[in-house]
Amino acid sequence: MQCCGGQGPQAPNEITSNFDLNLLAPVLKKYGQKPGSLITILQKAQEIYGYLPMDVLDYIAAQTGIKPPNVYGVATFYTQFRLNPVGEYLIMLCMGTACHVNGAGAIEDAICDELKIQDGETTADNLFTLNNVACLGCCSLSPVMMINGETYAKLTPEKTRKILRDLRKQHQQQEKEATS
Repeated sequence: MQCCGGQGPQAPNEITSNFDLNLLAPVLKKYGQKPGSLITILQKAQEIYGYLPMDVLDYIAAQTGIKPPNVYGVATFYTQFRLNPVGEYLIMLCMGTACHVNGAGAIEDAICDELKIQDGETTADNLFTLNNVACLGCCSLSPVMMINGETYAKLTPEKTRKILRDLRKQHQQQEKEATS
């Protein structure tokens, strides 16, 4: 049976990766043999790599003795885990009841139009990723979105477009300064 990266079961020392798997050593040393710690391991791995690449999932499976399909199953079951890289700016748009009633659909339309992406997609320049979420817990501020942990409240389509354009300009300015 093929799993995770599609190569079937592999011994820990046979896994090849484009990622530095040694970065996981302290995490696996601390949690690797503790029953029920897979979610913690996956959270730490995502913090390290920004998402959960398949070869990292294979490595975690090999190091913990958890079957690869089980590791993959946990990683795909919980919405907190990402199997694909995200842009520099992760947009979490609240689609909860209060936000929905107060215009989150129009905010989503503005984001999608401005960035030419849909929910779950990343812009071609890897700058923005849009993720619609069930609730951000900021109902009194609706409609609301978070970008890299910063909350933007009482949004309108125009305000949303301005925020995105300002972030793009800020990024371009930082790149320009870095190359000067």
